[in-house]
Amino acid sequence: MGVDLGLVSVLGADAVGQPGQRRFRLFTQSIQASAIMWLEKEQLAGLAEALDRTLALITEGQVLRTEARAGEQTVAQAMPADFPRYPTYEVQIGQMRLSFDEQDSFFALLITPLDVSLERTQEPEITMREDEQLAFSFTQQQAQDLSSTIQVVVASGRPVCPLCHTPLDGGPHACVKQNGHREIIQIEEAEDEE
Repeated sequence: MGVDLGLVSVLGADAVGQPGQRRFRLFTQSIQASAIMWLEKEQLAGLAEALDRTLALITEGQVLRTEARAGEQTVAQAMPADFPRYPTYEVQIGQMRLSFDEQDSFFALLITPLDVSLERTQEPEITMREDEQLAFSFTQQQAQDLSSTIQVVVASGRPVCPLCHTPLDGGPHACVKQNGHREIIQIEEAEDEE
């Protein structure tokens, strides 16, 4: 099977590096172990969205997305200074499965790591390591805090084009939705016959 870290006391997300070259990670620590889980920006944003949807469902709308909370300015919390320099587990996330236990009122996140093997003459080979899955549980408050942190981390990168959602680097931008590479649909009105 895998490893269950149990209920965690530390749970967060951050990014390492400069915008455009950032790597994203979740970090968690329980009494038993610590873990750093590397993932793509889209995976991180998807986790925040799933947390928000689940929180809204279980609280019957009492907890809404961060943008809907009036007057709050959330600041991303960095990894705690006392977090182990060499965590017990460090993995690249392949898949995530979020669930909520109504009886205990805990969220559970199941992480399936992936391996990428690079051969000189072949394409990279990606393997899901289902036998090395990591699982951990966390509270509703931790879920809410994690979602807010993720949204700040994701938004703190390069700005994106509002039309094509491509990151903007500060130079000229050839938007595929505005530069003629998108199919033009022409609507013709039928003439009235009298």
